Amino acid sequence: MSLNAIQIILVIVVAFLAGIEGILDEFEFHQPLVACTLIGLVTGQLGPCIILGGSLQMIALGWANIGAAVAPDAALASVASAIILVLGGQGKDGINAAIALAVPLAIAGLLLTTIVRTLATAIVHIMDGAAAKGNFRAIDFWQIVAICMQGVRIAIPAGLILAIGADPVKALLEQMPAWLTDGLGIGGGMVVAVGYAMVINMMATREMWPFFALGFVLATISQLTLIALGTIGIALALIYLTLSKSGASTGAVANAGDPVGDIIDQY
Repeated sequence: MSLNAIQIILVIVVAFLAGIEGILDEFEFHQPLVACTLIGLVTGQLGPCIILGGSLQMIALGWANIGAAVAPDAALASVASAIILVLGGQGKDGINAAIALAVPLAIAGLLLTTIVRTLATAIVHIMDGAAAKGNFRAIDFWQIVAICMQGVRIAIPAGLILAIGADPVKALLEQMPAWLTDGLGIGGGMVVAVGYAMVINMMATREMWPFFALGFVLATISQLTLIALGTIGIALALIYLTLSKSGASTGAVANAGDPVGDIIDQY
């Protein structure tokens, strides 16, 4: 589908905000679910973009900056794949191809991140000079410049994809054979599973496993909606907190304050 001028401007604004939030982490615009949803909202393709964002979010759960290792660029992957999905005009049928393109785009985004952070290093020295002179206005100015560079890092690729137009993107997606799109969909699903497994590996403790198991079992019941599952989760959290306070007040067992751990120890 083709976008009008207002939609193009709004998409670039969303891309700019996603790039900024990749550093600020305040409003989470760079998260795939948020970025894709916003692009779907301004382009009129809300449903497919939400599904795309949810799928990418499961992949991005396993991405984290650890030490000097920089994670793939979730902001660029989200924005670029959402734009490609919208321009392709295939709706939900184009989600698999968009997910498959998102991961290489996220890796390619590391190059842009490296360039911007290298330039930001020079800006830090300029700010040091301004601080030595007591020029707080200059410090604020260069701080804003450095942050805006992060937004431009995503806005420029988004603008380039929009400049290509809907027809080339749609033609490219339509030329992909069924075996390739199906394979990309399977591969994307495997990446999602790996990302979620990495998160579980970081979070998992013996106290958490019963809740993981219970959640997966409840999720198989088709009659339960997301609201119902959320209500069950809140109820379990309140029960856990109540038991924790009760255990902390009695101090009768070694793991007081950890009711699930107490039950496991006594089993």
